[in-house]
Amino acid sequence: MYALGHELSGLPSQKFDLDHTRLLLEALGNPHRQFAGVLIAGTNGKGSTAATLASIALASGLKTGLYTSPHLVHLNERIRVDGEAISDDDFGAGHAAVDIEAERLVDQGKLPWHPSFFEMMTAIAFAHFARERVDLAVIEVGMGGRLDATNVMEPLVSVITDIALDHQKYLGDTLREIALEKAGILRAGSAFVTLPQMPEANDAIGRRAMELGARGINAVPYVPPVSPASARYLDGAINRYPLEVRGEQIMVETPLLGRHQLRNVALAIATAEELYAHGFQGITPETIQQGIRETRWPGRFQVIPATAEAGEIVIDAAHNPAGAWALRAALSERYGEIAPVIVFGAMQDKAIGEMTEILFPIAKAVVVTPVNNPRSASAQAIREAAQRTGADVIEAASPATALQRARELARGEAPIVLTGSIYLIGEVMVALGYRP
Repeated sequence: MYALGHELSGLPSQKFDLDHTRLLLEALGNPHRQFAGVLIAGTNGKGSTAATLASIALASGLKTGLYTSPHLVHLNERIRVDGEAISDDDFGAGHAAVDIEAERLVDQGKLPWHPSFFEMMTAIAFAHFARERVDLAVIEVGMGGRLDATNVMEPLVSVITDIALDHQKYLGDTLREIALEKAGILRAGSAFVTLPQMPEANDAIGRRAMELGARGINAVPYVPPVSPASARYLDGAINRYPLEVRGEQIMVETPLLGRHQLRNVALAIATAEELYAHGFQGITPETIQQGIRETRWPGRFQVIPATAEAGEIVIDAAHNPAGAWALRAALSERYGEIAPVIVFGAMQDKAIGEMTEILFPIAKAVVVTPVNNPRSASAQAIREAAQRTGADVIEAASPATALQRARELARGEAPIVLTGSIYLIGEVMVALGYRP
């Protein structure tokens, strides 16, 4: 197993080994053993699930850590306590402390090389949560699960969100292989929360759970039925509906828009209920309702309201075909037959052709752009990959230029949709004046 790039767990020439992370954390006093945690793996939805669960925990009176990746604008966003990103001073001090121990271990020959970016970030996060004495840390896996640096912790509960094809170069070419990597976060005799997946993924997760004696919790009871009888409870974004939790009816009002988010919210609720069974008595139906309502997770079907100069802008970090389908469905729910202007940028290693075939046919116009990342695909490469869509694709030199061109094309009459990479989303948010 090898990992590539700063978002993945190792370096191109290094084989990743969890023992390296354990050695580093041991030198730091094993901070990952000083708090209870939930570990969340999956292809799509793990960040939304983590953010929702962390918000529920915070509403329940728990001092709550949240570790996610990647970030939109600043590295600090990845490490949060009670919703607040780690300060520059604490991040700097944490990085220095981890770096000193890493260099010492390399000098002593205990580590073969300096830890990767993601290993360093994970160690900084765990040390920060221990220092802040959090009651619960919600940890999002970076990639895969089995060999991800986050997998050194012993979670009270593991969660597996929706699995799809992504990172095949590192995780495997089939859903079964990818699911087995995600199932690497399961623990013998412990609980894990999931929802029905594609048959290949279901089989892989189920077999691994049986081997370990892990106890599966199905979040289906918390997924609302979308039927004519229940449709009156759902607004145009499908984000408001009644639900029974622990014998009480609550009203789910999630700001995370789109039908696909119903599954992520259900996973968060089921996990919260399992935490309650583990002794977190402050988690009640009322705090679950409050936490869902107060969830903040920008860049995921985030709608920026129309102004006098421009129509609505939708920002969504869909970065693989499954995410693209979810985005397309959410756009249909919100805008019906109105064709959007799409701004698209992606990394070279993504399934660009497939994503463009899903999204570009519904667009009034398409503007493609590179992003400020060494792994970014060029605008020309994206346009060439999209040839089969038949869309009239316009190239732009940067996300800011692409947004300006999209506004000219939309003329305030069509929504603008920015998608394809979280790095594109981050750059556009800066251009729009967003601050995390």
